Amino acid sequence: MSWKARLLRTCLWGLPLPLIVLNGWVLLLLFNYFRSIITIVVVATLLAFVLAYPVTWLQRFRLRRPRAVLLVLLLFGLVLLIVGITLIPLVIEQVNELGDRLPSWIASGTQQLDTLQAWAVARRLPVDLSHWITQLEDQIASQLQSASGAVVVTLVSAISSVLNVMLTLVLTFYLLLYGRQLWDGIFRYLPISTGTRLRESLRQNFHNYFVSQAIVALLMGLAMTLAFVVIRVPFGLVFGLVIGILAMFPFGAAVGITLVSGLTALSNIWLGIKVLTVAVVIDQLIENGTAPQLIGGFTGLSPVWILISLLVGAKVAGLLGVVVAVPVAGSIRDILAISVPQSVSPDADLLGMKSPLNE
Repeated sequence: MSWKARLLRTCLWGLPLPLIVLNGWVLLLLFNYFRSIITIVVVATLLAFVLAYPVTWLQRFRLRRPRAVLLVLLLFGLVLLIVGITLIPLVIEQVNELGDRLPSWIASGTQQLDTLQAWAVARRLPVDLSHWITQLEDQIASQLQSASGAVVVTLVSAISSVLNVMLTLVLTFYLLLYGRQLWDGIFRYLPISTGTRLRESLRQNFHNYFVSQAIVALLMGLAMTLAFVVIRVPFGLVFGLVIGILAMFPFGAAVGITLVSGLTALSNIWLGIKVLTVAVVIDQLIENGTAPQLIGGFTGLSPVWILISLLVGAKVAGLLGVVVAVPVAGSIRDILAISVPQSVSPDADLLGMKSPLNE
């Protein structure tokens, strides 16, 4: 192949890149402009997807779908009301108390590091913890206190957004009633075989992710909270809920355990070690005993692609992007598996590209 042909081929491959970047930039601008509307639609779609399971279960008792939808929404609203009245005030109270105690915890952590530094100096060990002490004094207090305040502000603003909540519930109601017709209208513009496989891929990926992760997160949160109450960990309710919520995301439980054990270690190093030990044991029992039976094959993505998808989702859409990042990445994998023949890359599964739909 001559150099002119190679140059022409390079130009042909390079021309679409600026168009892709420009289109992506425009899409991001549109997303930011309609962020609130998109958030309501996505949250309502996810709620409709999850609530469709009890609706389908009630229909087995010969209950008409509109009545089943109304019954499920009423029960869901009742659960939210009970949680809002009983649990949320306790969480807010413990978060505020945690913010008040953080200075004393940080002072205790600094004293423990000073003691360890003196012990190392007395034995002429090459250990210098002065940098960690400075960081502990200068950064952790302000960051954690601002974070605790941000949590309270976020909870209050979320509760006060009655209009958005009502719009989300109304849209969820209509999606539960007419969601099938909506998706039929969207996928009819695709070829029949591609649309069918893509629709099944989306359904399966979101099913695997939300249902199984929600059950694992619920078990993790309950087990952690009970264990922290038994071993008398301060703010056990808040810490258990934090780990349970983070368990909704891949690698989230490990991050929550590290955060909670680090905070408790500031107050008492031995309490931090006890919390770390108990939390790791519970995490391993749930992850290795319950999660494999619930999640099964999960999305088929490698941990590298899961982490990348979480980072991209957080950058593009914040918390909502983190929630939908992994199932969307799994669906993109399936789209590529549909579009690219298997014979092109027999080792594609090494990159997490192996799709259960092709088996």
